[in-house]
Amino acid sequence: MRSEPRSVALATAMLVLAACRADAPQALGTLEWDRVTLPAPVAEKIVRVDVREGQQVAAGAPLLQLELTRTQSQLVAAQAQATQSREALAELRAGPRGEAIAQARASLAAAQAQARDADAYYARLQPLGRQRLVAASEVDRARAASQSAQAQVRVAQAALLELERGTRAEQVAQGEAAVAAADAQARVQAVTLEKLDIVAPRAGRIDSLPYKLGDQAPVGAPLAVMLVGEAPYARVYLPQALRNRLKVGDTVQVRLDGQQKAYAGRVRMIRSEPSFTPYFALTGQDAERLSYLAEISLGKEAAGLPVGAPLQVVSDGDE
Repeated sequence: MRSEPRSVALATAMLVLAACRADAPQALGTLEWDRVTLPAPVAEKIVRVDVREGQQVAAGAPLLQLELTRTQSQLVAAQAQATQSREALAELRAGPRGEAIAQARASLAAAQAQARDADAYYARLQPLGRQRLVAASEVDRARAASQSAQAQVRVAQAALLELERGTRAEQVAQGEAAVAAADAQARVQAVTLEKLDIVAPRAGRIDSLPYKLGDQAPVGAPLAVMLVGEAPYARVYLPQALRNRLKVGDTVQVRLDGQQKAYAGRVRMIRSEPSFTPYFALTGQDAERLSYLAEISLGKEAAGLPVGAPLQVVSDGDE
């Protein structure tokens, strides 16, 4: 009879202990690496693939090659435009040719001769007009022709003066700006052409190659995803209870599911805003449901652990 109350008490204690353990806050997450994504600079076909998924590569190692023909043509066109702009600037700086100035002087001399002839004809008609020996309309036409000839002289003088003074400083400045713009466009095309040879920016491991040989990825699409760094990190979600106890720089222990070994880590980031359920929608005990994204740096001893493995974080105070 005494053994039965003991069994009941033991079972009750185990249930209470299990309930306490179940209520204990846990920080769960996955094992991750820093990732580098290499986007497609242009929408061109993949003509060569030099690596495979899971391969370890050094910094600067070739990964993929995109088709070069169109970008090379665009670079040649941009370089030709830059050359044209430089030649146009040289022409502006050199100023008018001597032949053009000589032509302008000859035009001025011709206009002056015509003006003298028109003035003389008008001078001859004036006394005849006063004597009514010629029609008044003929005198008016002679006067108009004389004035028109004088205007043509002024036009020729202005054209000659413009050539003699040379190119305006504002025109030279515009030419210099056009050269700078054309050179910049050529450099842009050169950089784009260089980017068509996709290389590893850092040493790491190829995690994913979303597109295969012959595919044409859109601009900005990831051509390759790399895992980089010397060691992985734990990406976890802290419940409210643990969030209040941990801060950046604290040391914690990380355990993978199914393993007893713990790996030392240090909290490197904790988000200030909760990832799930905003606080203003919670009251009372509901605030315990808040979760905060955190990252925990691990040492090199964790470098061989599988990416994406589920894990649990325990602070040193819980050890």
